[in-house]
Amino acid sequence: MTESVERAEDVLALARLAAEPDAVGAMLDWLADRTRGTAALLDGEGRTLATPARRPAPDPPVLAGAAASVAEMRRDGTSSAVVEGESGAVDVVRLGAGAGPYLVVTHRAQRRGGVQLTDAARILGLSWRAAEADRTRRRVAAAEARNREAVLHLLMIGSLAAARRIAATLGPRLPDAARVLVVECPAGRRLEVAGQVDSFARGRAWIVPCPVRPGHLIALVPPDPPGRARPQLELLVAGHVPEARVGASREVPLHDTAAGYEQAFHALAVARGVPGRYARFDRHTDLAPFLGDRGFAWAAGFLAPCLTHVPARRADPGAEELLATLNSWLTFDTGASRHLKIHRNTLSARLRVLDDLLGLDLTRVADQSAAWLALRLHVARPHPAAPPDVDEPGALGDLLATEAAVVWARSLVRPVREAGLPAATETVRAWLRADTRLSTTASALGISAPAARKRLTRVEHALGRSLLHSPSVRHELWLALRALGEL
Repeated sequence: MTESVERAEDVLALARLAAEPDAVGAMLDWLADRTRGTAALLDGEGRTLATPARRPAPDPPVLAGAAASVAEMRRDGTSSAVVEGESGAVDVVRLGAGAGPYLVVTHRAQRRGGVQLTDAARILGLSWRAAEADRTRRRVAAAEARNREAVLHLLMIGSLAAARRIAATLGPRLPDAARVLVVECPAGRRLEVAGQVDSFARGRAWIVPCPVRPGHLIALVPPDPPGRARPQLELLVAGHVPEARVGASREVPLHDTAAGYEQAFHALAVARGVPGRYARFDRHTDLAPFLGDRGFAWAAGFLAPCLTHVPARRADPGAEELLATLNSWLTFDTGASRHLKIHRNTLSARLRVLDDLLGLDLTRVADQSAAWLALRLHVARPHPAAPPDVDEPGALGDLLATEAAVVWARSLVRPVREAGLPAATETVRAWLRADTRLSTTASALGISAPAARKRLTRVEHALGRSLLHSPSVRHELWLALRALGEL
């Protein structure tokens, strides 16, 4: 075989390797095989960047000698060097201009000249730069995803000004009102589906991968401009993405994003069981407007210890972090640690602080429901800076005993009673009294746990709301049954 033919075959082999997922490691393997030695990439400071994917890396003394050569090459401005060591020759070649990286190749076979190494260095350099560009792209994408998550966190707790400041640097602009969509799809296709949702929304939706559920996307969809009405986004997504199911909220003000998310999640529970694979939230009226200024005053007093909390140490959570933790716990339950990106022990510690400040036990549904209502009223309050014109807000029981609250409660539970489900209300009451522990519920009713779950699933279908999975309608059901005197 002539030298030119052999060189052409080597270049072709390297080109094939450049198309592999770990192209750099595969090419270092190929070089190690051809030289019967090994190979590595070093940065300009002599630190190891890459080694062969399957073969052993160079010995530490070899790497140390190559690092010294790299320092000399940088000082002298040379692009290659040969180091003679005890185990044979070591080639050091700079890949491209600038400060590296540097290819280090040890030889245990007879050196075959510089042509092979030059060709390998050129192709390896291109592959390294492509891999670096891909790593940079992924780092930027991850940073943007974290920033978008941060905006969602702020919206969930009603911090609109901070959310808008961050969103303004990312785009698109946050709308004053939006519908919230929750798109369920295979976790491995989430980024692809996000791109499709963005295309259907013509770049106007604010799309965030759900930090708790790997198969969910959350999208804030602004209303269509006047005179430009298009098919609803949930219909487009369900129609063009066969694996997707979509739940959509009503249009909500931006400060009510948390309620919009819950509506969309409840609609998703319905979408899983209908042929079109999408559903819009209905049959719901928020309790907050029924309670008026007296409700806002009660919520302000309820949350005051948290809102005015000053941590003893700088590292301890402040008022905003505690409020975000409370909202996340009530929305995602044990998934709050993934939502907040904190360890579960940190979550437990924050919940203990909240229990002490608010005088609650946040593992109990009764206390969770009171906190849930307080947060909803806190976010929905029209003018947070102005104190409500109420002399005495009263207790939660007084709020729920008003005629308006009773009307709301009857509206909420009516679908269950009209569905004619035997023992449905009794089962829900037992489940709430048991703090949603299924085994305790079953024991109280004298039935099996699967039978209790089946009854609750029927209630879930009648309500058109998520009951057994968070965010759950359990808080509203507890408040409604309490208002009706059934708890």
